Amino acid sequence: MAKQQAKQRIEKLKKLISHHRYLYHVLDKQEISDEAFDSLKHELYKLEQQFPEFITPDSPTQRVGGKPLEKFKKVEHETPMLSIEDVFSEKELQDWEDYLKRLAPSTRLEYFCEYKIDGFAVTLIYQNGIFKTGATRGNGKIGEDVTQNLKTIESIPLKLKIENCKLKIPGFVEVRGEVYMEKAAFEKFRSTYANPRNLAAGSIRQLDPKLAASRPLKFLAYDLVTDMSQKKHSQDHQILPLLGFKVDPGKICQNIEEVVNFWRQVAKKRELLPYLVDGVVVNVNDNSLFQRLGVVGKSPRGMRAFKFSPKQATTKVLDIGVQVGRTGAITPVAHLEPVRCGGVTITRATLHNEDEIKRLGVKIGDTVIIERAGDVIPAVAKVLTELRTGKEKEFHFPRTCPICQTKLSKPAGEAIWRCPNKDCGARKRESLYYFASKKSFDIEGLGPKIIDQLVDENLISQAPDLFELKEGDLIPLERFAEKSAKNLVEAIEESKKIPLVRFIYTLGIRHVGEETAIAIANYLGSIDKLEKASKEDLEKIPDIGGIVAKSIHDWFQSKKNQKLIESLLKVGVKILPPEKVGRKLQGLAFVLTGTLEALTRSEAERKIRMLGGHPASSLSKQTDYLVAGENPGSKLAEAQKLGVKTITEKEFLKLLSD
Repeated sequence: MAKQQAKQRIEKLKKLISHHRYLYHVLDKQEISDEAFDSLKHELYKLEQQFPEFITPDSPTQRVGGKPLEKFKKVEHETPMLSIEDVFSEKELQDWEDYLKRLAPSTRLEYFCEYKIDGFAVTLIYQNGIFKTGATRGNGKIGEDVTQNLKTIESIPLKLKIENCKLKIPGFVEVRGEVYMEKAAFEKFRSTYANPRNLAAGSIRQLDPKLAASRPLKFLAYDLVTDMSQKKHSQDHQILPLLGFKVDPGKICQNIEEVVNFWRQVAKKRELLPYLVDGVVVNVNDNSLFQRLGVVGKSPRGMRAFKFSPKQATTKVLDIGVQVGRTGAITPVAHLEPVRCGGVTITRATLHNEDEIKRLGVKIGDTVIIERAGDVIPAVAKVLTELRTGKEKEFHFPRTCPICQTKLSKPAGEAIWRCPNKDCGARKRESLYYFASKKSFDIEGLGPKIIDQLVDENLISQAPDLFELKEGDLIPLERFAEKSAKNLVEAIEESKKIPLVRFIYTLGIRHVGEETAIAIANYLGSIDKLEKASKEDLEKIPDIGGIVAKSIHDWFQSKKNQKLIESLLKVGVKILPPEKVGRKLQGLAFVLTGTLEALTRSEAERKIRMLGGHPASSLSKQTDYLVAGENPGSKLAEAQKLGVKTITEKEFLKLLSD
């Protein structure tokens, strides 16, 4: 074939392949078979190999190519990729609208609602109609260049269908959307990934584009960043398909009632949709008003994600048992027929306490609804009594400990039954689990299974025994080799130095949580002073009342507990003094909301306490500052109602350092 003929054939093949890609991925139509489509691509590939000078970046053959990268380049977003604040109820949605009306009085509000696809957000840059750069959100300002991986996704056009659009197309076009995997396609990856979103994100962030190409990823556009004279966000959803992108249907809503109705409709059919949807994105439709409303933190004021309720599933209660905690708390647990919920398989769910069992009316054999939100322990939410057969059995809460048979006690005014036997085997094991955990001595590699093994082999019976373990004690045990035994002994040795705050918290004193432990450490400064403190001395510590003071005092009066501390010091545990406390934030109350970038939530709270401030979990008129991180939630609007000053994370860090 002559060169000129080859060039013409290549151009025609590219146009035809692009046409059928558009039909299949955007319009959900198919005019030719997959085999015929593949044959066209194969002919194009062979011609380009014969005449490589005619290979262009928008050729379908360039979707899979390139060597694995050593690392991703950074890409600065010209327009920040903002996050969306979540709302979870109709009231929160109405509160948001009330907030908008205060910001823009006498303005008619129209909304555009679209599916909130549970995928991985990316942005696409087109230069003169050709796909040039694709990037991740990153921190909103700077993302990673994942162009090679995004090119492998067939539903992303390598060249815009400019001929379809009557609008004037600028040289620079930016489109944003979600990379996702359909639920059916995800099934074969279920054993290695928790959900399709994790798989999509993991695939796009692989350095080898061939791995991304091997996975059936798709792209759904939701935002045309470039100004093409569109006055409303809904017009983005009209223009994007003309350019070659698939979008979700969306709906214009004239008021909040219509928004709620749309949300309910999507909620009903979400399980029938081919992809995961975790809510509805509600936008102020008028673009000029949206811009005027501006941004607070990292979220636009004119947009909210109206999320669905926590992930739920139905299953059967096979049995109900109880667990004994380190403080003796008896917690009933439902043993379930295995069911997938929120991306994981659930076999157990908490029933909290005896009163909750009575409230739910749950019986062994019942069909129940369980729910799981984030990393929260699954819980039984509702009993479907309509499905009872008559064979269900009542559960009778025990009155003696299932481990040591000691009679349980429940103080007046409390909901939890407890085993009062401090020598109870279950309590001892739970105490050892807690002792080794991250919030306590933080012994790397020492989890519950290994602790059980050590207890069963009579190598340990109490916490100080851990610090006397030798490699020779561990090597004979199952799952231990010379190296793993050496690593564990070294980890135990490294954990011997522990701050006073964590040491106090580790002791498991009733009513003493992290905040109380910090207050005690800051006020008294040493374990020696704490051991000698009277009940009256303890009541002088800020935020410690009579009940807590008595609990602490009684704990240290116990000969057994005194011996525990003595034994820990004897085996080499060194209790470090608390950090020096400042008074810069003395008397100031802070509430944290959203995700912080520079600090974890616990680190931020610790710094507030170290400077004399008080971190609280809920807002009130007494709150001095609301620190708003990414995705701040409903507390932002609540703070504005109460007149509480809101500051960004950057302003908070400046406040700490000034």
